[in-house]
Amino acid sequence: MNDVFSPPERLSKSLGYEFRSKKYLLLALTHSSHAEEAIASNERLEFLGDRVLGLIVAELLLDRFPSEREGEIARRLSSIVDKNSLAKIARSIELEKYLRVGSGDLQTGTHKNPGILADTMEALIGAVYCDSGLNNARALIASLWTPLIEEFCEPPVDPKTRLQEWAQRKQLGLPKYRVSGRAGPDHEPVFTVEVSVDGLGNGIGIGQSKRTAEQIAAKDLLDHIGTGDD
Repeated sequence: MNDVFSPPERLSKSLGYEFRSKKYLLLALTHSSHAEEAIASNERLEFLGDRVLGLIVAELLLDRFPSEREGEIARRLSSIVDKNSLAKIARSIELEKYLRVGSGDLQTGTHKNPGILADTMEALIGAVYCDSGLNNARALIASLWTPLIEEFCEPPVDPKTRLQEWAQRKQLGLPKYRVSGRAGPDHEPVFTVEVSVDGLGNGIGIGQSKRTAEQIAAKDLLDHIGTGDD
């Protein structure tokens, strides 16, 4: 157990939210490597928190950008709730100081892994929802995500979309993605993905999810062909 880490109660203070039931807070911070047979991990809360986060951020975006179309809002949503954004917000509240991971994972730095931080951030949202309902979950998400929402004056366009739009303008057909490798344990996989466009060669991406690896591969190919914005 990582008893050297900060007490969970300090996290409540930094969030500005006091849990009615500490069991939800402790469960949200419990990684599967720490959970023993009789103890649950935060995976179910993570599943719930992902849905709550998507709903609330969608509401925030619709309120903030009333003149934008659904497709533009969807691009913003995808970018703002992805694993990178979740990990960024998790680091902003120093969430890594409160994770409960197995002793072996503590030594290897699992508690600082971006994917683990992102999952735990979702679990924390799920915990607030279970503890006191949607309104308090909304208040927490609004306080943490509003600065990120304000960073983007224009709807972001991810590398996969940029590559697809560029290839279609050039009448080259749709990019083709394939998983060429997978490594690591089941709870922390690493995917290698290759993307190709007819006549342009390949791009390669490595990430902790297929989607992340695809985005990196698309950017790699865009960089290789020296375009994506023109």
